[in-house]
Amino acid sequence: MKKSWFGSGFLLLSLSIVLLLSGCSSKGDAAASEGTTGDKPVTLKIKIADINTNTTFRVAVNKGIFAKHGIDAEIVNFGTPAEGVNALFIKQVDVAFGADFPVLNAVAKGDYSIIASAGLATDAAAAAWKLFVSDDIQQPEDLKGKNLSFMRGTFLPYLWDEYLKENHIALDDVTLTGQGAFDEAYIALKQGDVDAAWFSGSALSDKLNALEGVHELTDMSKTTVRLGMGIVSSNDFVKQNPEGIANFLAAVNEASTYAQANPDEVADIMFKEVKQPKENTLKDLPTNPWIVGFTQAAYDSLASQKKYMVDTGIIAKDFDLGSKLSLEPLKQALPEAVTYEK
Repeated sequence: MKKSWFGSGFLLLSLSIVLLLSGCSSKGDAAASEGTTGDKPVTLKIKIADINTNTTFRVAVNKGIFAKHGIDAEIVNFGTPAEGVNALFIKQVDVAFGADFPVLNAVAKGDYSIIASAGLATDAAAAAWKLFVSDDIQQPEDLKGKNLSFMRGTFLPYLWDEYLKENHIALDDVTLTGQGAFDEAYIALKQGDVDAAWFSGSALSDKLNALEGVHELTDMSKTTVRLGMGIVSSNDFVKQNPEGIANFLAAVNEASTYAQANPDEVADIMFKEVKQPKENTLKDLPTNPWIVGFTQAAYDSLASQKKYMVDTGIIAKDFDLGSKLSLEPLKQALPEAVTYEK
């Protein structure tokens, strides 16, 4: 009996060791599968600057597209894209997007790079930017002596500059008042604290069209201004996570394509997430498609905007634009979308 007990105990001990080793092996294999050499992409946590009217990132989160590409995304909301870009400086976010103006303002300050373009402003997209004015302004000449609103850190000072020049109005003939977000500008216009302001998005336009004493004077498509949109990150974040950035850009591209193909579903997502009326999402989606890539036209748009910013002293020191492009992750993710060559 003693010998039999010893033999059984030895057998059980042997089986335990085998099972333990098997478990260790399985754990090792799983860890490998999450690495750069496995089938699953490395999970990268990214804090993304966003605004309530942008659909792309919310679709990527809601439909599991970020997760599929190994991105653990946290969306951080701001009043304007420019505020989101500024948040890069205090490391509140890892990635931000915006028009050429705030993106260039970021890369001019030091260790930040443009990792992709999200498209160029078409006539339809430009038409979404509408100039609302008080009722005593019936023509551009009536803007003389008026108080004009702009969003701080955005391209709107440039738009005002070009619009006023096109209508032979000097900057000295108006007052420009900087504000932080569209809601602030809306209230200021409603209360008569400012006389004119540019707005974008059909939800805001609907509110302004219903506001007494205010009307739409024009839109940006009737000016010469067309801007691109870029995605920007810190040099350190890009250098430390090249594969993760590539996965992020692939996910953004997939989400933008999904959004355009499924407008009704996206409208439901936006209503659930930020209470944006469904009809406004359906109006805005076709005019604001995200096209992830980088073309010669994207570079030219940035170069033109940079010249204006340097000439007017907004950017104190000129810089080499090409040195501020980190396109290798984009080339890895979407090689056919990168047609610009240095």
